[in-house]
Amino acid sequence: MKLKLSKPIVFFDIEATGLDVVNDRIVEISLLKVHPNGKEEKQTFRVNPEKEISAEAFGIHNISNEDVNDSPKFVDIAKDLLTYFQ
Repeated sequence: MKLKLSKPIVFFDIEATGLDVVNDRIVEISLLKVHPNGKEEKQTFRVNPEKEISAEAFGIHNISNEDVNDSPKFVDIAKDLLTYFQ
């Protein structure tokens, strides 16, 4: 499908510590920005959720606590994400 865009659009996908949308936290966010000229930008951030990843979530995305222990916290990448979305 060909998109007719006047401004860029961003699609994103997240992986989390579990399935509870209120209490669980992001461990990975992947972004795809599509520009009106068709150019695509992709970016993925791993995030330290500051809580344990459930076995159920690990079974879905295979991201372990060890994989994100040294990653930045969400607060540390929030400004970068905002800039990307703008």
